[in-house]
Amino acid sequence: MSVAKKPALGFIFVTILLDVIGFGIIIPILPKYISHLTGGDLSNASLYSGWLMFSFAIMQFICSPILGNLSDRFGRRPILLASLFGFGVDYLIIAFAPTIGWLFVGRILAGVMGASFTTAAAYIADISTPEKRAQNFGLIGAAFGLGFIIGPALGGVLGHYGFRIPFYVAAALTFINWIYGYFVLPESLSKRNRRRFDIKRANPIGSLKQLRKYPIISGLVASLICIYLSNYATQSTWTFFTMEKFGWSEMIVGLSLAMVGLSVAIVQGGLIRVINPKLGPVKSVYFGLTFSVLGLLLTAFVPQGWMLFALMLPFSLGGVAGPAIQGIISNQVPANEQGELQGALTSLMSLTSIIGPLLMTGLFSFFTSKSAPVYFPGAPFVMAALLVLLGGMLAKGTLSTIKHKEKPAAPAEE
Repeated sequence: MSVAKKPALGFIFVTILLDVIGFGIIIPILPKYISHLTGGDLSNASLYSGWLMFSFAIMQFICSPILGNLSDRFGRRPILLASLFGFGVDYLIIAFAPTIGWLFVGRILAGVMGASFTTAAAYIADISTPEKRAQNFGLIGAAFGLGFIIGPALGGVLGHYGFRIPFYVAAALTFINWIYGYFVLPESLSKRNRRRFDIKRANPIGSLKQLRKYPIISGLVASLICIYLSNYATQSTWTFFTMEKFGWSEMIVGLSLAMVGLSVAIVQGGLIRVINPKLGPVKSVYFGLTFSVLGLLLTAFVPQGWMLFALMLPFSLGGVAGPAIQGIISNQVPANEQGELQGALTSLMSLTSIIGPLLMTGLFSFFTSKSAPVYFPGAPFVMAALLVLLGGMLAKGTLSTIKHKEKPAAPAEE
C-alpha cells in the first residue's frame, strides 16, 4: 500500500466534497437559467435539462472506461486531477454562455473529463480491505451528502444575485479542489498493481464485456442498472417538481436539497457503518431497497411541501443498498482490475444516465403539460419505485448464492 489508509481516505473525502459543492451550487438556479436562455416555462425547461444530462452522459459513457484503464496504468492521481480541471472549465463556459447551445458545449466537455468519481471509487478500493470496502465506499455517499448540504443552500443564496454567479463560484471551488489535489493528494495505486493499457478494454463495450468474466455478479450489475435509473427521478426532476407542485423559490429548493444532503450524510457517513456490519451486506441490500421504494412512492403522492422534509431521513436509508452492492461486486475482482471495474460500473451509470434523465424529465414534462390526460408531477417517482422493485428481484438470485470471501475471487477464463 503506497499511502496510509486513514489520511488517504480523508484526502479523497475532501476532494469529492469540494467537487460536489461545486456541482450542488448550480442546481437550484438551473431551471430558471434554462428558462431565461430559452424563453420557455418549467415544463419546457425540464426537457432541455434532460438533454443536457444526456449530452454529459453519452460522453462520459464513451470516455470513462478509457480514463479508468488509464488510471490502472498510470495511477489514480493524474486522472483525477485532469478530471477536476475539465469540470472547472465546464463551469466557466456555462457561466459565460450567451445561448443554450453553449450549455451543451460545457456539458459535453465535462462528460469527456468526468472521471472524478470513477477514480475516487478505484482509489478507495486500492486502500480498503475487502471487508471494509462497503463502508469506505459509503464515504463517497457521505461526501455527496455533505456537499449537498453546503452546495445547494449556497446556490439558493447566490442565485438572488444573478443566474451566473453560482457558476463562477462553482468554477472557483473546482479549481481550488484541483490545486488541493495537486499539492496534497498522494497516489494510491502501487506500481506492482499497475497493468498495461489495452485499448480493447478501454472502450465502453469492451469495458462492459469484462464484467462477463465474473458471472456471479451479473444479477447485482443488473440491479445497479435499475437503481441508477431510479435515481434520476430525484436528480433530474426534484427542482422542477418542487417548483411546479409547491411553487418553491430557489432559496427553498436549495434548503430542501441541503436537508437531503444532511440526511444522506447521516446515513452514508454514520448509519451505514452500523447497519452494514450488523445486518451483513446481503440484508443491507434488501434493507436499503425497501426504504427506497417507500420513500419514492410517498414523495410521488405527498400533498404538501413540508411533508417532503419529514420523509428525507427515511428516504435516505435507501442509500444503504448501493454501497453494499458495490462492495459485494468489488470483492469479486482482483486488485489490479479495480480501476477497470469502477470504469465499467461508471459506464453502466453513464448508460443509464443517457436514458434516465430523458425518461424522468419526459414523464414530468408530459404530466405537467396542458395536453396531459391527468396532472401528476409525481409520475417520475412512481416510475422510479417500480424500477427499484425490479432491481430487487434481479438481485435476489445472486444474493441467495453469493458467498463473501476475504480475498477477491480470481477471474473466470475467457
